[in-house]
Amino acid sequence: MHIVINSYGTTLSKELDLFCIETPEGKHTLPAEKVKSISIHKAARITSDAVILAIRNNIEILFVNDTGMPEGRIWSIKYGSVSSIRKAQIEFLYSSKSIGWVKKLLLQKIEGQIALLLTIQSAPEENLAAHNRVRFAINSMEDYKNKISKAEGSAISEIAPTLRGWEGAAGRKYFQTIGALLPSEYQFENRSRMPARDPFNCLLNYAYGILYGKVEGALIKAGLDPYVGIFHRDDYNRPALVFDFMEPYRIWMDYVVVQLCTSRSFPEDSFLQNQETGGLLLSAIAKRILIQSVNDYLSEIVEEGDKARSRQTLMEQDAHKLAKTFLNA
Repeated sequence: MHIVINSYGTTLSKELDLFCIETPEGKHTLPAEKVKSISIHKAARITSDAVILAIRNNIEILFVNDTGMPEGRIWSIKYGSVSSIRKAQIEFLYSSKSIGWVKKLLLQKIEGQIALLLTIQSAPEENLAAHNRVRFAINSMEDYKNKISKAEGSAISEIAPTLRGWEGAAGRKYFQTIGALLPSEYQFENRSRMPARDPFNCLLNYAYGILYGKVEGALIKAGLDPYVGIFHRDDYNRPALVFDFMEPYRIWMDYVVVQLCTSRSFPEDSFLQNQETGGLLLSAIAKRILIQSVNDYLSEIVEEGDKARSRQTLMEQDAHKLAKTFLNA
C-alpha cells in the first residue's frame, strides 16, 4: 500500500504502532507493515513520530511538488553498503564496460517504445493512414537502434553525445506518432516538459515524477549514488544515475498514460492553468486517478522466467543487479 497525502489540512501521525491519517472528515489507521511508501504533497503535515515509525519499517517518505517530482526524501540509515559500491560505481564510469551497459539501456528503451506503438497500431483495413504512420515510425526507430548497437569508442564520454542524438531522434518519432493517434482532446505535436503545454504531457510529466521517486529510492536502497551517472551529464544537483536507470522503465508510465487517455478516464476539469508558467497542472482528482493507476500498474504481478513478481520488485532487484555489475566490473 502507498500512502498519498495530498488533501489540504491532512495530517499523518502515529497512534500506538499504526499510521493515523486525519482529515476534516475524520481519521483512520493503517498498520506499518502494509505500507510501502509515503508521499506528502503541500498543505499536508506529518509528525516526527510518524517519520520514525516509517524509518523503523524501512518505508521511504517523499515530499512532492505540484508536478509529481520529489523535493525531498527521508530514508533509513540502513540502506546499502555505500562505500564499496560507490567506489566501484565511479570506476565503472571510466571503464570500457560502461559503453555496453549504456547501449543495452538505450536499446531496451527503444524496444519498449516500439512495442507500445504496436499495441496502438490500427489494422490496415480499419485505418490505413494510421497503420502506415506507425509502421514508418517503427522503421525509423529500428534504424536508430542499429546505429546505437554499432556505435564504438574507447570511453562512453567519446560517444555519449552521438548516442543522445540518436536516442532523441527515435524519441521524437515515437512521441509524434503517439500524439497523432490519441483521442482528439489529448493529441499533441511534441513533448513539452516543464511546463507541460497539453493534457497528455501534463499527465506524463507527473507520471515520470512518480517513477523518478521510486527509481531514486531503489538506487539508494541498493547502496548506489544517484548523482554519479554513466550516460546523463553530471550537472550540479542533477541525479544523473536516476535518469540513466529509469530510461527502460519510462515505457511503463507511457503505457499507463496512453491507456488512461484512450479510455478518457479524466473529467473535464482535470487540467488547471498555471498562472506563473502558463503551463498545465493536474487537479486533485486527476492526481488521484493517475497515482492510483501508476501504483496499481507497478504492483501488478508479472511473469519473468519461472518467477512471478511485481513490476516494482523487478525494478528494485534490477537496482541490486546494477550494484553487483559495478562491483564485478
